[in-house]
Amino acid sequence: MSRSRKLRDMATGLGLCLPFLALYTVFTIWPVIQGLYVSLHKWSLMGKVKFVGLDNYTKFLSDQKFVDALEHTIIFVILSVPFLVIMALILALFANRPVKIRRGLRVAYYLPSIISVSVASFIAKYMFAPYMGFVNGVLHLTGILGPGSEIQWLIDTNHAWAVVTMMTVWWTVGFSMLLYLSALQDISPEIYEAAEIDGAAKWQQLFSIVLPLLKPTTYLIVMLQIIASFKVFGQIQLITAGGPAGSTKPLIQYIYETGFTKNNMGYAAAMSYVLFAILVICTLIQKAVQRKGEREDEA
Repeated sequence: MSRSRKLRDMATGLGLCLPFLALYTVFTIWPVIQGLYVSLHKWSLMGKVKFVGLDNYTKFLSDQKFVDALEHTIIFVILSVPFLVIMALILALFANRPVKIRRGLRVAYYLPSIISVSVASFIAKYMFAPYMGFVNGVLHLTGILGPGSEIQWLIDTNHAWAVVTMMTVWWTVGFSMLLYLSALQDISPEIYEAAEIDGAAKWQQLFSIVLPLLKPTTYLIVMLQIIASFKVFGQIQLITAGGPAGSTKPLIQYIYETGFTKNNMGYAAAMSYVLFAILVICTLIQKAVQRKGEREDEA
């Protein structure tokens, strides 16, 4: 291929990429740079007030509300991530079985993922409502709750966390289920046949073949869910509004209130970059654990 042909092909490729690069720069790269600039200033909704340097980045160290919001976010991560990973694996195993209704199962498992956070949150809120809610109604019918007894799901902190966690898993498990399902379908049937010839039972195949082969997918799902759980906001805002008494308020909600309610955009931007740093650290730790596991498997 001649040099002029190569240059022409490069120019064509660059021309095709330019629209995307322009939009990506305007809507992603520039806001990141602008946010960093805002975080170095005292900044209100009306604009820049004054330069404060790193004061916004040191302020959160003595901000108890920031510490509480970060603690609530970590609680949600600990509650939701293992539950979601396990449920996604179980649903994928069911959806991968050679039965006539497996297409229907896949659709049913993924369907909640297509609804908006507002719809999913209001469904959960009314499902767990006292007196007329579906969950309390079932508990009354089964005799677990006596006449006149009601569980106030959104008033007690532990119950509120349970509601938010279950709603989040129900709403988002479909995507992780599809990742597991795709990985399951990549496992060669010959491996199962060889295991059956060797006399391996179904549960032995699961723990000795399936789960080890699903490790890369599990690492991916765990990383994605940790990032998503640290960014939780919509469902908590709509279901509990951070209550009761601020006991479920996550970090994103505190950042939102600081910027748009308290009119302190500089401090809110700084906390956003602190959250970004936390996510980067979590991702690096997860990747290190993954590489260590892969080396042990190869040894």
